[in-house]
Amino acid sequence: MTKRIRQGAAIAVAGLLATATACTGQQSSPPGFAGRHHSAERAANGAGAGGAESARTFTLLASGDILPHSSIIDRAAVDAGGGGYDFRPMLQGGAPAVRGADLAICHMETVYGQDGGPYTGYPSFKSPPEVATALRATGYDSCSTASNHTLDDGAQGIGRTLDALDRVGIAHAGSARSAKEASQPTLLRAGKGKRAAKVAHLAYTYGTNDNALPAGQPWAVDLIDKERIVADSRAARKAGADVVVVSLHWGTEWQDAPDDVQLALGRELTASGTGGRPDIDLILGTHAHVPQAYEKVNGTWIVYGMGNQVAGAMVNHEGAQDPRGNESSMGRFTFEPPAKPGQRWAVRKAEFLPQWFDPEAGRVVGLASKAPVPAGGSDRMREIRDRIQGVVLSRGAAEDGLVAGN
Repeated sequence: MTKRIRQGAAIAVAGLLATATACTGQQSSPPGFAGRHHSAERAANGAGAGGAESARTFTLLASGDILPHSSIIDRAAVDAGGGGYDFRPMLQGGAPAVRGADLAICHMETVYGQDGGPYTGYPSFKSPPEVATALRATGYDSCSTASNHTLDDGAQGIGRTLDALDRVGIAHAGSARSAKEASQPTLLRAGKGKRAAKVAHLAYTYGTNDNALPAGQPWAVDLIDKERIVADSRAARKAGADVVVVSLHWGTEWQDAPDDVQLALGRELTASGTGGRPDIDLILGTHAHVPQAYEKVNGTWIVYGMGNQVAGAMVNHEGAQDPRGNESSMGRFTFEPPAKPGQRWAVRKAEFLPQWFDPEAGRVVGLASKAPVPAGGSDRMREIRDRIQGVVLSRGAAEDGLVAGN
């Protein structure tokens, strides 16, 4: 969950995730495939010049928590000029990187309220559905929707959120409106036509802040369970997925280093394979509110935590305002097809792109080396960028080829 000028509480976690700290502060797109078809961008990324196989090479970008605190909602109202809420200017700083990827994945931490409100921030979030419009305008194709806030407004909150994402053409994974929807993997296309790569997006959360699953709807939110995740990944592969991506809402808030549960579960999930091929090709972590390390484990990249892409000024568990709550990274991974059918799609290039959310201006600021720096902020931006980079590389990812992206 998220916290904004409030204290966090410890949350008991079932199964493999013993305990974690709470955060503060389909009708889906028709069953089957969603996503953009970026032939021009794919060519720019090196695809299309080397025959059929290279034409299927694609880039996947993922970013951290979208967490609209009350101050974020107020900023969007100002940006709309008195007519509703406009979150597009807020996200514009990340748009070039998002739009430049063949597939882009966000984490939608909160659920949406009714049109016209009321809307609320921490501790029980109900966000304006206009967030979905901004996510699509920014260029996102799919969002994970499993978090400890998924049940902040019960089943109706899930329904409104997924309906809003459907209306703007964003796929979603991690929560559902029906048992049938919950049983179907979210499958995305990266590319055009029959040669498009098929990417499965699955998502799970450690818990729901002690909010019980809706009566008779045990499928409403996907909870972290190792056996379930492996089974779902294998089912997605059988459904035709070339690449299986798993979003996990996990970890300990305000902790830069992945905790023991993350490390253990990451090792077990990446060790799982079928027929000599890993069941999971990429793990994307959210929830900790601060950037965490990237690491290649058993040959598979894990992003333990991307941090908050959008959030108000954050207060940590010691009651102090903590600027790390507005720092994040985006992960960008270039996948290339195997030499033979049935083999693993390899990550040819792994990159991270540091970001900062300016809580006063209400804007995402890209901190990649070639990104424009706000006037007068070069020293501060460099300090933030260096801190993010230090955390991201803290588990030896550079030795496995992770580089800073532009």
